[in-house]
Amino acid sequence: MNNLSVWVNALRLRTLPLATASIIVAAGIAVHEHMFDPVIFFLSLITALLLQILSNLANDYGDALNGVDDESRVGPQRAMQTGAISAQSMRLGIVITTLLTLISGLSLLIVALGDDIFSWLLFIVLGILAIIAAITYTMGHVPYGYRALGDLAVFLFFGLLGVIGSFYLYGHHVDWLLLLPASSIGMLSAAVLNINNMRDVESDSKHHKTTLVVLFGRKSAFNYHLFLVVGAPLLTSYYLYCLETTQTWQYIFLLAMSPLIKSCLALKEAIDENDLSGERFNEQLKNTAMSTFVFSLLFALVLIA
Repeated sequence: MNNLSVWVNALRLRTLPLATASIIVAAGIAVHEHMFDPVIFFLSLITALLLQILSNLANDYGDALNGVDDESRVGPQRAMQTGAISAQSMRLGIVITTLLTLISGLSLLIVALGDDIFSWLLFIVLGILAIIAAITYTMGHVPYGYRALGDLAVFLFFGLLGVIGSFYLYGHHVDWLLLLPASSIGMLSAAVLNINNMRDVESDSKHHKTTLVVLFGRKSAFNYHLFLVVGAPLLTSYYLYCLETTQTWQYIFLLAMSPLIKSCLALKEAIDENDLSGERFNEQLKNTAMSTFVFSLLFALVLIA
């Protein structure tokens, strides 16, 4: 495998559609409110993708150093785990990605905020927090992903901040009704992480990586998963219901729930059989991530319509 393909694998491109979900939903709401700006959308998308890539590289580095990625790992192999990328090279990759994220984020703020000093200060703080969160999930002296805080971080950054923050860049105001679709995307994103943690529960427990699944077990984690998957469409449906112009056909976006329901059934079967191989969890992790992307896309389209 050549050096380029090694780095492409390390970027974990399959995770990127999930990172765009909140940006797409915010853009759909902005079109509905007649506030859409294609340049803001493009820069928001690039920044979100870079943050996800930064998180992927940092997770590869952190889990390798902490010994979580060893021969017992049941998920896809990581670059540092296999020795394909050295620790020094991975650190350099993290630094470069951080700089690119800063450039993209600052460009976004210049276009979106102009000379609004208050908004600048607010988003500088939020941007720094997003970068820190992407890096310290598994890196640093106190990685919060090892202390059962990963789900909360995903809900906040992929959901609330991703949707409400992105919409603010278009309209320079916050409608608290946006908490509904923002929470919906946050819940589905947390569901993706939960599948990852259900798959890795044995390895995480062995290496003292505390997740909600390690704390409460797979069966309780599956009940939590059902809450996330069922709650998300209810929140977005109520958001549509609250809009004055909504028509019945616009609830067609709920068709995206069909593969999510099938995924839940497959996960239930794997847990009942105490499947520790990880293959079925890997498949449903991918399905749930793509279903979340499709869910966000359909929801944005019905808002635009």
